[in-house]
Amino acid sequence: MEKELILIGTTWPFRSGGIASFNERLARQFQQQGFKVTIYTFSLQYPSFLFPGKSQYSTEPTPSDLTIHVSINSINPFNWIWMGFKIAQLKAPIILVRFWLPFMGPCLGTILRIIKWNRVSKVICIADNIIPHEKRFGDYWFTKYFIGAVDGFITMSEKVHQDLRSFTHKKGLTCSHPLYDSFGNIMPKEAARKHLGLPADEHIILFFGFIRKYKGLDLLLEALKIVATKNIASQKAPIKLLIAGEYYEGKENYQSLIESLGIQDLIYAFTEFIPQDEVQYYLNACDFVIQPYRNATQSGVTPLAYHFEKPMLVTNVGALPDMIEADQSGLVANPTPESIAAQIEQLYLLGEDYFLPHLRREKKKYQWDQLANAIIDLSK
Repeated sequence: MEKELILIGTTWPFRSGGIASFNERLARQFQQQGFKVTIYTFSLQYPSFLFPGKSQYSTEPTPSDLTIHVSINSINPFNWIWMGFKIAQLKAPIILVRFWLPFMGPCLGTILRIIKWNRVSKVICIADNIIPHEKRFGDYWFTKYFIGAVDGFITMSEKVHQDLRSFTHKKGLTCSHPLYDSFGNIMPKEAARKHLGLPADEHIILFFGFIRKYKGLDLLLEALKIVATKNIASQKAPIKLLIAGEYYEGKENYQSLIESLGIQDLIYAFTEFIPQDEVQYYLNACDFVIQPYRNATQSGVTPLAYHFEKPMLVTNVGALPDMIEADQSGLVANPTPESIAAQIEQLYLLGEDYFLPHLRREKKKYQWDQLANAIIDLSK
């Protein structure tokens, strides 16, 4: 008997950011393990007022190796009822659903409740966040409604697991976020910089991902000014910052801060959406990856850095330090400009080669089959 799994969540035709790429990669892992996988994604994911970027949609071709139905409307209750009955009739043993935002609670919670009327399907949720970074009215009740329709949970940080326990004591497992291995390969730094038009011989650190306040880019800009002032005084080569990611808020505020700090010459800004096939160039081009977050649960940038074997600097918030063996695969700072600046200096003092052996050893722990097997075990 063929094993079947239905995945409900963001995939193509939405842009290959973290969640869409994760879901597609996980679907392929289940296919490799002998499952027939059917994906139900959104025909409408967010109303425009909830989406801060320029476009939600991908320009990439339809994945030829995945079965994707573009059919869920997040704001139409009649659609939720229809999709619930439609998926229920398939009687798939495992329904895997992704939850990252309370706004999705009414839609997904209703669909899942109807599916479970078939008394066959077990609902397993991968929860990126239970308590969102940016809170809105109704978050608690939307989340609680969704959680009531789920049989078991996978979280990718202890912080999210603890947040989950404030809502429910249903069974759950914490698994490490697997490495993103679908964004290209390791290449010589010089080749990546040539592709991006960057100098081959400069010190360059990377801030990667959508730009939102909680990610602390402003803290990093202030830290860069501190480092630059010290380097000028000691006649050291300047450290420059490569910003790669679309502004989701506050573009003018960041530009004003850069100007007021006088660090325009230290910034390389690629602030449009980064297509999936371009990600490899930004990660390969940098010396170190910097995650100066004010708060966090977990971050998809960390497994991306592991894949490309780039040492990291993270702040000691949420679960960010959990995947960092301090002084081995990266360094940990307080979320202040002074602490971030000091640790950037320490990264260069230690050098990239210092971290490489541990990065290569540690990345072997974060494989996709471990997550897939945890989901299968949880569904039994």
